[in-house]
Amino acid sequence: MAPSNFHLVLTLIMAISLSSFNGSLAARNLLQTSLPPLPTIPTLPTATLPPLPAVPNLPAATLPPLPAMPNLPATLPPFPNMPNLPAATLPPLPTNIPAIPKVALPPLAANPLPAIPSIPTAIPTTMPSFPFLSPPPSN
Repeated sequence: MAPSNFHLVLTLIMAISLSSFNGSLAARNLLQTSLPPLPTIPTLPTATLPPLPAVPNLPAATLPPLPAMPNLPATLPPFPNMPNLPAATLPPLPTNIPAIPKVALPPLAANPLPAIPSIPTAIPTTMPSFPFLSPPPSN
């Protein structure tokens, strides 16, 4: 929906910007002329509506009484005791730690890394000439 609104606004702007000078003069001429008096709007008769019927009195509903709230004890009973669990026995830790084996890495490749190209420090100040951009020869 938004693109269609965008296209509508764009079309209106293009139509206004591409309108002719004569159209602008005609619009100005129409704005400067005086308008004829507008016709008076006739008054409409007021409609008389019949009175609304009265709301009948409904009998009041009789609800049964709410049950009484039970009396809660002032203190809560204590929580039950947790049973004693046997202590967990863990196996003993080893005293001698095995040695980590030595890993031999393969030798590095004989090809060196490529060199980083250098950045030129001199900035050219002359414009190169291209034959197809040069002016035509004079006779």
